[in-house]
Amino acid sequence: MERVRKSFLIINPFGIGDVLFSTPLIRNIKERFPSAKIFYLCNKRTLPILETNPLIYKAFVYERDDFDRLKKTSKILWIKKFLDFLSQMKKEKIDVAFDLSLNSQFGFFSWYAGIKKRIGLDYKKRGRFLTHKIRIDGYSDKHVVEYYLDLLSLLGVDKKEHGLEIYSDEKSREWSEEFMSRESLNGKFIIGIAPCGGQAFGKDAYVKRWPQNKFVVLIQKLIREFSATIFIFAGTNEKEETASILNSLGKAALSCYEFTNVSLNKIVALADKCSLIVANDTGPLRIGDALGKKIVAIFGPTDDKVYGPYPYDEIRTITVKKDLPCRPCYKKFKLPPCPYDKKCLKDISVDEVFDAVKRLLALSS
Repeated sequence: MERVRKSFLIINPFGIGDVLFSTPLIRNIKERFPSAKIFYLCNKRTLPILETNPLIYKAFVYERDDFDRLKKTSKILWIKKFLDFLSQMKKEKIDVAFDLSLNSQFGFFSWYAGIKKRIGLDYKKRGRFLTHKIRIDGYSDKHVVEYYLDLLSLLGVDKKEHGLEIYSDEKSREWSEEFMSRESLNGKFIIGIAPCGGQAFGKDAYVKRWPQNKFVVLIQKLIREFSATIFIFAGTNEKEETASILNSLGKAALSCYEFTNVSLNKIVALADKCSLIVANDTGPLRIGDALGKKIVAIFGPTDDKVYGPYPYDEIRTITVKKDLPCRPCYKKFKLPPCPYDKKCLKDISVDEVFDAVKRLLALSS
């Protein structure tokens, strides 16, 4: 019988989607060990959605770029900051770490922090600091959530299926209510649109984007057919793309609101006002999924069975994709050059996405 564990650390330094993919793991831990404290090691971009999660006791932030900049300025200050960061974890006397980083550096962190049981995914033999591990060569045959949940077996815990979870803070909810009232949007039919590619792929984010001109036509059609109000969600670095969409909409732009310069928690609060969300493979897709919204997900080079909505619910989720021999091409964390000019996305028509919206709305009527 596994003894009662007092505290856990989840290590996940990746983006919004990956952090939300770990919330079923968090829920499983809390159900099995109700009195345990759950800590989380994340980056500063995802910190807001962990601070509002009632299951998280405390989050530690590791931002590699910040440490690297400090190292260039002063190695002494860098060493001091690094040791201070590690000591924060060490003083908590954490019992178990679930390392989802696929990186030996974070395994070292948990070892240095004195965590005796270090459970994780061993990718390319990078799990040298893990005491219990499952070897993988990538995410391929099932959803990322399932890979995370498999780690529970190394703790002697049976996994249970749970959906993604996300919470906004009270101030963000109040702000969204004031915004809705000020713009006379209460009672309006609102559709969220996430037309960009997020930050996970960096400079290659464009490969996950359904063509901008098709989003323009789709938005015009949604406004015309459903008298919809459109919320456009994107990152601060994607303002140029959203501005281009708005400039191409003509009069339809009057029914649109663009959100690129608001906080992550405000995005969550605003997404909660949407009846449905149409999104590329990006953060707002996972936010909508975690909120239990109806989702039309547009997938190109990535595998929707691995990175799509979880758990897949045909009552509220439709994935639009092209079953081409070359798709998905993003495998084992590698994206090869595309010799077909993004055919997997460009071949998806506006009518296909619009029909998916209509089918989901019909299911709720």
